[in-house]
Amino acid sequence: MGSQGSGEGGGCSRKPRFLCLHGFRTSGEIMRKQVGKWPESVLEKLDMVYLDGPFPAEGKSDVDGIFDPPYYEWFQFNQEFSAYTNFDECLEYIEDYMIKQGPFDGLVGFSQGAILSAGLPGLQAKGVALTKVPKIKFLIIIGGAKFKSPAVAEDAYSSPIQCPSLHFLGEMDFLKPYGLELLEHCVDASVIHHPKGHTVPRLDEKGLDTMMNFIDKIQNILAEKDQQ
Repeated sequence: MGSQGSGEGGGCSRKPRFLCLHGFRTSGEIMRKQVGKWPESVLEKLDMVYLDGPFPAEGKSDVDGIFDPPYYEWFQFNQEFSAYTNFDECLEYIEDYMIKQGPFDGLVGFSQGAILSAGLPGLQAKGVALTKVPKIKFLIIIGGAKFKSPAVAEDAYSSPIQCPSLHFLGEMDFLKPYGLELLEHCVDASVIHHPKGHTVPRLDEKGLDTMMNFIDKIQNILAEKDQQ
């Protein structure tokens, strides 16, 4: 399965492995293309696995005409975003995939996938999700927010999010205020600001710098864990 290395020489013995959760009514393949705008210098340092949501889209996708179908969603919600349908099935689906295809070090999420990714460490810590897989160690959150369902939020944010996290905040993103709210729950957060809206942005020089520092940091954490 390729060289794992020995961890000697100050580098990490393996690439950090991330499960990528796409936006509402898109797909794993669409997210692969969205993230593909990042420089090769970033992509070559991460092992990224793209999963489709468990449910076919139940309505029109915002990316229809931009990216080809099929489109998927992780779970459904009411107009106020305060009650969810198929949420437990979604959690079981992700856990089942992580059992079969893992282990994973962290999660990358965009939009609905970002809300889900940022909430999963707390749900895992409370023992209500991902109880059969290793602890989530890292998060990359693009256009994220908090869960609005009181029942889910109570478990997800009952304690601070301890794992190192990297957050993308877009100046024109309608979710930006909610992304800032989410940041308040994160103990060890780095932030990339970009001028765009609700999208996976390209990385400018400053953003690339922040991203590379984050990758270096998590590689060092993994290298230390591997040597223990």
